[in-house]
Amino acid sequence: MTDKELLEKFAKPESRNYAFNLLVRQYQQRVYWHIRKMVIDHDDADDLTQETFIKAWNGLERFKGDAQLFTWLYRIATNECLNFLAKKKRRFFLPINDISEELANKLEDSDMISGDEIQLRLQKALLTLPDKQRLVFNMKYFDEMKYEEIAEITGTSVGALKTSYHLAVKKVEEHLKNNAAE
Repeated sequence: MTDKELLEKFAKPESRNYAFNLLVRQYQQRVYWHIRKMVIDHDDADDLTQETFIKAWNGLERFKGDAQLFTWLYRIATNECLNFLAKKKRRFFLPINDISEELANKLEDSDMISGDEIQLRLQKALLTLPDKQRLVFNMKYFDEMKYEEIAEITGTSVGALKTSYHLAVKKVEEHLKNNAAE
């Protein structure tokens, strides 16, 4: 079903729930993994995915269709992630390194990765990046999104995203090189 057809069904009170269920079915897994790569923990990712779809339900009537539904949902999910991580840092008054260490410990216990040593090292390296830079890296590298799509989601210019991604790659490479014996 196209975005337009889904939105038309959502606009009618008699098919609103059906349309929303289709939307959730169509995008839930992608949204969950987008969030999970940022917050690492399954329970947190599950909660934030649910929050994302609650916000989508509440805002779908005002969605103008000037973006794709999936980029709109990713934007909501992205904001939920960044707010969650910022709150977590404030709540525990932890510097970024302590949060990264906490997430790295969760990563080791997680079923998110196959246990492959290279994958684990890459994920740990990603946790050293600032949240927004890690977000850009995840969307470009893992989700294979175009810079234009990422720009629409993050509200950042394509040029700034290219710079951010390039810097993230350099930092990850440096971390992997410096921690090769880990």
